[in-house]
Amino acid sequence: MPARTSARIADDELLITRTFDAPLGVVWRMWASREHMIRWWGPEGFTVTDLDLDFRVGGAWRIGMTSAMFPKSWSSGRFTAIEPERRLAFSFAWEQGSGEDLATKTVEVTFEERDGRTTQHFHQAPFQTVESRDSHVGGWNSLFNKEAIYAAALAKGIQLDQLT
Repeated sequence: MPARTSARIADDELLITRTFDAPLGVVWRMWASREHMIRWWGPEGFTVTDLDLDFRVGGAWRIGMTSAMFPKSWSSGRFTAIEPERRLAFSFAWEQGSGEDLATKTVEVTFEERDGRTTQHFHQAPFQTVESRDSHVGGWNSLFNKEAIYAAALAKGIQLDQLT
């Protein structure tokens, strides 16, 4: 399993780099396809219950997820840039009742492949406080753990059910 994770933390931004044991085409499809995203999205222990994905610039996305310890929470946004197999940008906000910082943030994900492995650079900003930013580090890293498992399986031709 790809286990290299690094996070560089500035005051109002979050940057996480992760390398996956899967070619770029596989990792890209996981972000671009509802069929795949619904199976790996969310921190460990969470199940996606609802997913609307209009994967085009200007298209909206909305995800509802829940866990044994937390009620359903919703996040949503719009895609602002899509450069196939290179870059993806979208707005991200938690919805009322999620218990999270409701301010809209911008997420940019860039991808590069080397030797059949894909490195993903995830950037999210701006955060209103360091505490808010820090509260997102664990959640995103946990989500990327699920992404890594799903990507490795998909690269081997194994179709996994929804990871929790």
